[in-house]
Amino acid sequence: MSSPPAPAAATGTAVRFAALHTPDYRRYFALSLLAMTADNIEHVISYWVIYQKFHSPTLAGFAVISHWVPFLLFSVYTGALADRYDCRKLIQIGQGLFMLASLTWGILFVTDTLRVWHAAGILLIHGAAGVVLGPAAQLIIHDIVGPASLPSAIRLNASARYLAILAGPALGGGLMLLLGPAWGILVNVLLYLPFTIFLLLVPYTGHTRRVGEPARVRFGFGETWQLFRDLSDRRLVTMIVLGGATSFFVGNAFQAQMPAYAHDLGADEAGGWYSLLLAGNAAGAIVATLALETIGVLRPTARAAILCAMAWAVTIGLFPLATSYPVAVTLLVLAGVFNLAFTSMAQTLVQLLAPLPIRGRVIGLFNTAILGLRAGSGVTVGVLGALINVHVSLELSAAAVLAVTLALLVRESRAQPLR
Repeated sequence: MSSPPAPAAATGTAVRFAALHTPDYRRYFALSLLAMTADNIEHVISYWVIYQKFHSPTLAGFAVISHWVPFLLFSVYTGALADRYDCRKLIQIGQGLFMLASLTWGILFVTDTLRVWHAAGILLIHGAAGVVLGPAAQLIIHDIVGPASLPSAIRLNASARYLAILAGPALGGGLMLLLGPAWGILVNVLLYLPFTIFLLLVPYTGHTRRVGEPARVRFGFGETWQLFRDLSDRRLVTMIVLGGATSFFVGNAFQAQMPAYAHDLGADEAGGWYSLLLAGNAAGAIVATLALETIGVLRPTARAAILCAMAWAVTIGLFPLATSYPVAVTLLVLAGVFNLAFTSMAQTLVQLLAPLPIRGRVIGLFNTAILGLRAGSGVTVGVLGALINVHVSLELSAAAVLAVTLALLVRESRAQPLR
């Protein structure tokens, strides 16, 4: 493995796919993509089995809540852990929890003993895995590529998540057809191993560029609130509020309800249309990544992030009104474009503007907003959908996001020009 490159002075780059010019990042990207694909294969298979077994929008909503609550409660703490400890070890712990979740699903499917409380417990394990490795994974890519190529690395990492969403339905569906849900998800455990082993070989700890003492690990809601209040850069506050609003009202809760949307549009029993809907949203994110990496049409600014979030709210709000698959898939592609754009810009600003000694904690605070508050979307889209209809609940939730982003844009524009 090559040694860590020297820090760059600039914070942006005109080089296309700049992060991929770093050999170790290329390897990291490829193997983390494989692990993310395994994560999404698990989601595809488990959500499909849960829907077929229970047919419960409430359970789907609870699955979202139980999955994201760990991010809500512990992101700042795991960010502090990432500030202090070897990020490679934290990522490996997360990978181990992912493997445990898939293994447990598989055993319950094989024995046909799955119950509602089992599903909630496994999703809590899955959420714990994500919250442990999240800040560590973001610090380690900063360590690998440096600040100059960081926007490119963040976009590529975000696109990898969507590539995994794109590949997950295809591979998950193939595993279900060839092996059945139970053995398919057990085979899925093996896909986590290459990335876990790779982390044993790389020299990056997430801190090789840092000078000074690591931050002390502390946890508490008082410390979290104080951290938010102490942020001096207005753009950091704006991005955290933006991430929180989009996640609390909509987040990714519509994905857990996707079997129901596919059913209402006329899904086949094999789940082909269901997979197509998931693929549409992911394909849009890939289009956005290619455009941003090759054309450079948008710089990461607070104003651009807010406008893209507003466009995302409009498209995701129109999706449940669609009455045909071509229209529904088109809207999801557009939603994927805008989602990738605003989330990657927000993440870039947070990582570049966060003070170095507490970067992990600030990233953890951002993850609390953009990931942890997705637990709320399990209520606004899922539980509310069980009461009034999942189409109407998504429309209302998207309208709430649009209202918040409009207010945020007006407020920030009046206060001072956004950079």
